[in-house]
Amino acid sequence: MGYARAVRAGDFVCVSGTTATDDNGNVVGEDYATQTRYIIQKIERALVAAGASLKDVIRTRVYVSDAAQWEAVASVHGEFFGDVRPANTLIEISNFVGDGYLVEIEADAIIGAGDAL
Repeated sequence: MGYARAVRAGDFVCVSGTTATDDNGNVVGEDYATQTRYIIQKIERALVAAGASLKDVIRTRVYVSDAAQWEAVASVHGEFFGDVRPANTLIEISNFVGDGYLVEIEADAIIGAGDAL
């Protein structure tokens, strides 16, 4: 497809839309909370590889297949970002690229932003 999991430009890191897909291409989890947890952990690995951390996240964009499930997603998001409190958008979409996906998340970070907490 020709994209990077994360791109760093100076101290700014953009993490591409991330789904609950493992290294073998399998969807992880059949519910919103499990997929959200796996996705945020995957985002964290991408941030660390780029020299950032979850504490540096300033914005997340969450795409869900059913907005009525927002509480399950928000609860897990809060587990990871409760102290960080990035700007956030949650959007319901009609389809994902593959079957079984319930959630996709993008994240933007500024390295060092977490130092202000």
